[in-house]
Amino acid sequence: MFRISTKTATRTGALAIAALAAGSALAHPGHPGSMMTASMSFGAGFSHPFSGIDHLLAMLAVGLWAAQNKRSALWVLPLAFPLMMVIGALLALVGLEIPAAETGIAASVAVLGLLIAFAVKMPLWTSTLVVSLFALFHGYAHGSELPHGSSAATYAFGFVLATALLHAAGLTLGLVAGKRMADGVVRLGGVGIAAVGAYLLSAA
Repeated sequence: MFRISTKTATRTGALAIAALAAGSALAHPGHPGSMMTASMSFGAGFSHPFSGIDHLLAMLAVGLWAAQNKRSALWVLPLAFPLMMVIGALLALVGLEIPAAETGIAASVAVLGLLIAFAVKMPLWTSTLVVSLFALFHGYAHGSELPHGSSAATYAFGFVLATALLHAAGLTLGLVAGKRMADGVVRLGGVGIAAVGAYLLSAA
């Protein structure tokens, strides 16, 4: 059993409420500011994962879940996600459609949050498959929102770099929390992520 202080629970709850409020404004379709940065393809690509609560939480969650699984998952999952995300973006660029992509993105937030909340550990190939599937949806969204007239390569480099940084942040947070605090703090964060995912699913 783990114990969480009232102060920690209050802060976590406040963050969850703030995330829910932001979700209605920042969820797909149409991230704010994408047209403003259209002339700066790298900047547009880099900012895109930070401009939507769906992308932001999913990418942090991948790092958190990798930290929970440890061993090879520490580097395989954060590597698999951006690689498959690029493939998803390429599918969008060549005109192929992924049905219900927005629902898939919302589901990724909810499912990854639940996996963290329940500290689910899978065989590496299974967890990699789960992460890769969700990455396709996110990559497709990035590719479909490529600003007109910008370079696809520099835009892609921007959102891949941002994704890697978010994975690293989640991974670091998960490892530090696992050593210095109760595992319940990370799992409570998973509950908050899952709640935001459920909200996004209801709005999709």
